Order: sequence, then C-alpha cells, then structure tokens
Amino acid sequence: YYLLINNKKFILTIFEKRVKSEDLPFFSNLMTALNKAKFKCPVPIINKKKNAITDYNGKKMMVVSYLEGKAKKNLTPDNCNSVGIEVAKLHELTKDLKLYRNNDLSIKSWRSLFNSVKDQCSKIHKDLPKLIEENLNDVEKNWPKDLPRGIIHADLFHDNIFFSKDKFSGIIDFYFSCEDFFAFEIAICFNALCFDGVKENLSFNVTKAKKFIDGYSTIRSLNDYEKNSIKVLSQGASLRFLLTRVFDALNTVKGAVVKVKDPIEYLKRLEFHKNSRSFEDYFF
Repeated sequence: YYLLINNKKFILTIFEKRVKSEDLPFFSNLMTALNKAKFKCPVPIINKKKNAITDYNGKKMMVVSYLEGKAKKNLTPDNCNSVGIEVAKLHELTKDLKLYRNNDLSIKSWRSLFNSVKDQCSKIHKDLPKLIEENLNDVEKNWPKDLPRGIIHADLFHDNIFFSKDKFSGIIDFYFSCEDFFAFEIAICFNALCFDGVKENLSFNVTKAKKFIDGYSTIRSLNDYEKNSIKVLSQGASLRFLLTRVFDALNTVKGAVVKVKDPIEYLKRLEFHKNSRSFEDYFF
C-alpha cells in the first residue's frame, strides 16, 4: 500500500501466508544493511517499539521508505548493462554480511514441487509433465557444487527494478532473498530480462545478456566454473519459475489477492536453455 504522511511517501507491506514470519527480520536487516552501504533500495522504518516489523490484528507488516522511479516493461541493452553493475554491487556487499536465509526454492525443492503437480499439469499444456521431467533430470545431473555464493535477491524481474528518466534508481521487493550461488542470480536475470517477443515465441536477446555481463564484470569477475555453469543454472532458473507458476495456477486460494502468472511463457525459455551448448550462446 502507498502511504502519504505529512507529504512524505512510504510503502506499507502486509505479509500474507506465503512469507514466513520468522524470515521477516532477515529481510528488514538486509535492506537496512544495504541502505547503509548506499545501495539503492527501500529502507525499513523503525516503529515506536524500536522494531521494523509491526504486529496488527494477527498479521505482520512493515513500512519502508518510498523509492522514486518506476519499472519498465522492456529493458534496453543499456538498461541491462546498468542492472548488471548493480547486481554485482549487491553481491559484493552481501558476501560479507553476517545474515543467513536458506533458499526454500532451491534445486532441492524442485522434485517434490514437480511431484505435487505432476498429475494435473497436463491441464495447462499436454506436454508439460514430459518437458518438466526431461529438464529436471538434466538439471539434477549437471548442477554445480562449489560456486561463489552469498545473499542474492532471487527475484529480479523487471517489476522489481526501478528507473527514473531511464537511469537506474533502485531495486525493491527483497522477500525471496536468500543465500545461493551468485551465478544463479545471473541466470534468473537472463530468464527475467533477456527474452523478447510474445510468450508463445520468445527469443533470447544475446545483446541484452552480453551488456548485462559486461556491466556485472566491471565490479565482479566470473570465474571459469561460473561461466561453464551458466547453461545449467539458466535451465534451472527457468524450471524453478515454471514450477512455481504451475503450482500457483493449479492451487489458487479462494479470496487470495494474488495475481497468477502464466507458466506457458517459460516453455520457450526452457527450450532455448536445453538446446544451448555453452556460455558462448549467452554472452559470446
């Protein structure tokens, strides 16, 4: 919710069942630490009880500062370059933070998530069970083990990245943030930001991906193992969002204010990742 108090702008978030209340201090501490380090993101406002999280009528809520700017539906290659720089800054800042949250939607969760929808997902698309099974087998077999890691945002879609007059102005919505591979974040960004076209016929925009990596590499260099893992990480990131969208589409909660996102747009992404040969298909 947007709040205007004494001509100052704020955002009020009321947390529903999807967010575990025990994770809320992690999110508020992360945003506070990033803000102190001059990273552009909302900062939690402390209440009279010296706490960022408020209990009200059995629900948890948080007020954060208002971030100027707005999301862009389609990022230009130069926008992707700016985002790459900021994502690398985020990783450099978080690798030393004494905060920890497990990734509840890591690769370890995907098999059980698939099993929970396997019998019904052909309602969405007749080939879905077979496609998910094939990709999941690939990903589980080839997933990397010891890549550089730290806290990642884990949900960097265009609606969480703000621009003001076409200049990067900040990142919002840290409520999926967790510890994982830094290169997995890059893979999520490739899926979220670097595909163009209509959902049934998306194509990968190599120029956007290259610009993202060029920006990222000015702050933090990828090692060879990270580069060689980009294909499987991108395939896995695509699978993760496909699975959660399929789950949400098949398990809509009556009365919940949740916009169910279309899973089908992930089929073309998966096809690209499955058929790519190496990181050179992503950024030369």
